[in-house]
Amino acid sequence: MSVAEIRQLPLREKFQILEALWGDLSECIDDIPVSEREKTLLDARLARIESGHAQIHNWDDVKDSIGKR
Repeated sequence: MSVAEIRQLPLREKFQILEALWGDLSECIDDIPVSEREKTLLDARLARIESGHAQIHNWDDVKDSIGKR
């Protein structure tokens, strides 16, 4: 399936593709290189979460809320 074909799909189907891709990528997450700049950013985000200054949203709730505003 081409990118052009994906762009024509309904939003729900795009999310299904996204979930399938994410599932596939998550199996090889340890093989993905992370730069020092990215590590610094991720560490800062984790610190915000741990300190209570950032909220974590359930992915299913986020998907359900898209387009309802």
